[in-house]
Amino acid sequence: MRFVTSLKFRGWALLGATAFCLALPGAITALGNSAHAGGTLEERKQPMRFKWNPCQPDCRGWVSAVGIVTSESPREFDEFAKNRQLAGATIVLDSSGGSVNDSIALGRRFRNLGALTTVGATVRTQTPQGERASVAPEAYCESMCVFLLLAGKTRYVPPVAHVRVHQIWMGDRADDAKAASYSAQDLMIVERDIGRLAKYTFDMGGTGDLLSLALSVPPWEDLHELSRGELRLANLITTDAAADVFPQDNASVPMAEAKPAKPQDRFVSS
Repeated sequence: MRFVTSLKFRGWALLGATAFCLALPGAITALGNSAHAGGTLEERKQPMRFKWNPCQPDCRGWVSAVGIVTSESPREFDEFAKNRQLAGATIVLDSSGGSVNDSIALGRRFRNLGALTTVGATVRTQTPQGERASVAPEAYCESMCVFLLLAGKTRYVPPVAHVRVHQIWMGDRADDAKAASYSAQDLMIVERDIGRLAKYTFDMGGTGDLLSLALSVPPWEDLHELSRGELRLANLITTDAAADVFPQDNASVPMAEAKPAKPQDRFVSS
């Protein structure tokens, strides 16, 4: 099952990401126009990768999750987490979506860790003191990424971030969804996975409004960007303070490789 971006992009550079997702057999996708910019574009076209970003001197660091969720993503996250203490970790998302069922599995892993979630692009710059990591708030969380965002125990969405939703669809017929034919088996698969997604949404504290907004946008239309009001209606925002997802170092909450810059300094202008 897949939520991904459409082939009808304004820029040819995004075709690689979509072609990757649509090539996966049996995929269901959510499609839509997507105009990405910034230094992580190439990363967003690849399968999702997880990286720990230490933060000095007095915040706890964060996990960047960049790219498309594939069938390997839950296992790769397990491998990433194996030798790290990630309870209460902050996960910064920059993703065009991906596999529905694998995103659900990955989101449940995030929730089991008590993760905090936000949208942003991790930026690394060289300073006289060495490499410094920060988070640029103008980033994209699209399709199934929105449901990964929902997995956070605390959820912060920067005002300039782009959170966009779309329907589930059959990946192998996404190129021309209106002209394609569909069997009863296809419809059964879609309805089954909508049910799974609905259960997950309510388990994570989301609302029916989120499902309604996502499932009302057909694959031949642009992805729908959620307004601040819709983000709140969907319960995707639980705090308006970046410091709540970039908390100060606290020995009672062990973090991976962390001695982790002041929480208010983590988000930088893009």
